[in-house]
Amino acid sequence: MMRHLTSLALLALAASTGSAIEIAVEAEDFVRQSKDEVRQWRKTSATEQPEGLADPDPSHHEGASGGVYLELLPDTRVTHADKLENGVSFSNTPGVVGVLDYQVDFPEAGRYYVWVRAHSTGSEDNGIHVGLNGEWPDSGKRMQWCEGKKQWWWESKQRTEKAHCGVRYKIYLDVPTAGEHTVSFSMREDGFEFDKFLLTTERERTRPEGANP
Repeated sequence: MMRHLTSLALLALAASTGSAIEIAVEAEDFVRQSKDEVRQWRKTSATEQPEGLADPDPSHHEGASGGVYLELLPDTRVTHADKLENGVSFSNTPGVVGVLDYQVDFPEAGRYYVWVRAHSTGSEDNGIHVGLNGEWPDSGKRMQWCEGKKQWWWESKQRTEKAHCGVRYKIYLDVPTAGEHTVSFSMREDGFEFDKFLLTTERERTRPEGANP
């Protein structure tokens, strides 16, 4: 396995060669945030708490990688009974609200499966979209979490009409060339808590465990 650990500069460090490639990126290492007029990604840590934006949850920084994570705020749709405002608290269309961009250096072209480490407390803060180079392919829409509630949990499933809790192997990005590309995430549901993401060429990879799989 060729493993890459990325920082703000997103420089790759190869641990070995010959099989799968993995690239891990901290959520807070984004290079750009846009479409944040109604919802913003805000950092939470032991020393930094979001102010002025509604957040009914306590901080979950103690279990986050490096003790830091992002949350999409304000979080106004906490339960299914709360009002759903399309384009404000919810967007089934990617790239519309709360977009984060990451510059990632890919050692090879190919298909990269996307895993995200998130903390979900219910049914209304457990979805996000992922895209590449300003485009939002079907394979990046509606990432979904049903397992691992009230803890940090890695997932790589896509919500479908028949499977609301998601289907494996459907969340991936097809990277056209080696080199630098922009990986983006955008809101599906407000209140989403985002710690880290992992890109891997290994389709059958087992679920990552812990903050540094």
